[in-house]
Amino acid sequence: MKKVGKAISALLLATLLLSACSGNNNEDLAQGSTATAPASEVSAAPQDDAAGTVAPSASSSPAPEDGTEATATPAASAAPGSGTATPPSSEPAAAEIPLLYHMNKNYDIVPNEEGTDKKVVLLTFDDGPKEAEMINALMDTLDKHQAKAIFFVNGYRVKEHPELLKLLHERGGIIGNHSWDHIVLKDKSYAEVQKQVGDVQTIVKEITGEAPAFFRPPHGAGGDVGKKAAAENGMLYMTWSVGSLDWEMKEKDTAKTETLVKNVTDQLHSGSNILMHELPWTVEALDTLLTTLEGKGYSFVDPRSIELKQR
Repeated sequence: MKKVGKAISALLLATLLLSACSGNNNEDLAQGSTATAPASEVSAAPQDDAAGTVAPSASSSPAPEDGTEATATPAASAAPGSGTATPPSSEPAAAEIPLLYHMNKNYDIVPNEEGTDKKVVLLTFDDGPKEAEMINALMDTLDKHQAKAIFFVNGYRVKEHPELLKLLHERGGIIGNHSWDHIVLKDKSYAEVQKQVGDVQTIVKEITGEAPAFFRPPHGAGGDVGKKAAAENGMLYMTWSVGSLDWEMKEKDTAKTETLVKNVTDQLHSGSNILMHELPWTVEALDTLLTTLEGKGYSFVDPRSIELKQR
């Protein structure tokens, strides 16, 4: 009996020990279910926002596969007063054109400082926009010579064919103001001149997003009233210092290219402000003219590098 009692006592003791071990293991498992998972897994998990929708959490970039250290993705900056984050712009800021030149009283282009190339010419075309074919041909030639030009446009033409102004702008032409109706302005009232000038500013900005920075009065006759209107609209007033005389040519004339080139080169000097027009024979002659100017050591000034104040 004593042996049986000892056996029963040993059996009971073993049972108690097994129960205690089993309870401890269950507790470890329960605690393990709430353990924090690796940070990389937590960051990838969606989080519920206050509205009850699921929003992805802000997480660092995945570790690179090449074994290098991962770098955190920069946080988007908040726009002032907006309360929301604004993603950084992916487009680089447009390169600013340095102001290297100014216009003198003779409407020539002059370097601001010694050492800046003075053997330059300014190319300008008046009385457009007229035809897409001529615009594209002019721009093709300018692009070939890496040249920029001012296209002085009339408002009534822009109103009739806004797509032509848009084409000029998209091809890289610098748009200038040539008044609305191509009338002599110097004897008109201030109110009329301001309207002739201001209406062109408005329509050009509506179509291209930019108002003209240069003004040329029709026939070169703006007078004091034209200068005042240009200044009040933030534009540089100019006529020209070299005329191609393309406006005097007729379709029936022969050797128009040679004549146009001679008209320009006979007057040519450093800083020449060359007046041309959107005309078929000018389009035809332009490549020869620019090649001739380059052969004489001249380059083409970017109008955007000219100060908007005469001095």
